[in-house]
Amino acid sequence: METLFTRLKLLLLFLVTIQQRTEAMEVASTGPQTIQKAQGVTVKLPCTYTPGPEDTGELDIEWSNVSPDMTQKDQLLLSFTGGRMHQYGDPSVSSRLKFTGNPKLGDASISISDVRLSDTATYHCKVKKAPGVDTRKVTLVVMVPPSTPKCWVDGGEERGGTVSLRCESSVGSTPLSYTWTRESGGAMPVTATQDPQGGELLIKNHSDSNVGNYVCEVKNAVGREQCKYALHAYNQEDVDELTASPGHQQQLISASSVSVLFTLFSSAIMSIEAAELLFWHDTATNKAGVIAGAVIGALLLLLLLLLLIWLLICCCHKRRYQKEVANEIREDAPAPESRPNSRNSSFRSVMGYRTHPGVQYSSVRNHHRESGRSAVYTGGSNGTSQPAAADRPAPLQYDHKYGYPV
Repeated sequence: METLFTRLKLLLLFLVTIQQRTEAMEVASTGPQTIQKAQGVTVKLPCTYTPGPEDTGELDIEWSNVSPDMTQKDQLLLSFTGGRMHQYGDPSVSSRLKFTGNPKLGDASISISDVRLSDTATYHCKVKKAPGVDTRKVTLVVMVPPSTPKCWVDGGEERGGTVSLRCESSVGSTPLSYTWTRESGGAMPVTATQDPQGGELLIKNHSDSNVGNYVCEVKNAVGREQCKYALHAYNQEDVDELTASPGHQQQLISASSVSVLFTLFSSAIMSIEAAELLFWHDTATNKAGVIAGAVIGALLLLLLLLLLIWLLICCCHKRRYQKEVANEIREDAPAPESRPNSRNSSFRSVMGYRTHPGVQYSSVRNHHRESGRSAVYTGGSNGTSQPAAADRPAPLQYDHKYGYPV
């Protein structure tokens, strides 16, 4: 009988304890325990509570950053005590924290604006209203969304060979996932395999049926971006001819020259900045040798840069000169011969004179230089010409009828 009475007493005590705990302070545990957000956005950390009927003490809310080292104390960031909000710790962090609702009405949630990678941590919400008290932890993971990836083909696009399409995003929090899809030209090739982690699309036995536009999408938990590549199909002979063409080689030379110039210029700028830093940092210690060496190195790089630019200019001028010489007409080539009669006829046609049949015209200037063997003919009445005296040429007289010496 006593044993039964003891069991009933314990059961009653247990039911009373459960009733008291149910009516005590309780912080809601709904919502995600881990929140992943992109940097630069505003994040809300939820924490709502329900006080019990016996919780009549002063409301005290605390938000702190849980230290990963269990031996270290948590860092207090924000509190609500005495009806006022208080901020603690680093101002660059605490100034971006605020309560999103009215803490007195059961909403202890806070927001963090312009989140940064350094804000990744576990945050602890503690609500106390004597005699009730309850807590909740929320983990925030700040991530960098992927940048716009770069799509290219690694190798060639020859028919019958293996084509490797690559995709890579230079910025983004891991893990990054890459997915290749075909935008135009049909379905994905049967021989295609892709690596989601490395971003490679491998197409074996490449053919014209694989030609088309391909899209690569990279994503993580906070963002996604994509790029496109137009895949072609070439014969090996076409590729060799294109590679061996002078225009292609000149483009390669130009690209290499620009790359070298950019590298030298960057090195010179970095050397100058290093020299300035050393100067301001080592003024107190008077390390003149180190400063002088850095300055001399920067000057040498600048001189080398100027020399390379001068050589490129000379090379361009030389090529232009060779091209102009190749297009010019050679001066030592003999000019085409012309007949005196043709020149005289052209002169007469320009001056507007008419020629007359049966009359041979001669230049007065050249007449005195000709030998005695030359003869002058005058037109006869019957259309035949009669020679003058053979021993000496007949004197020329200006004829107003014809307008020429005859």
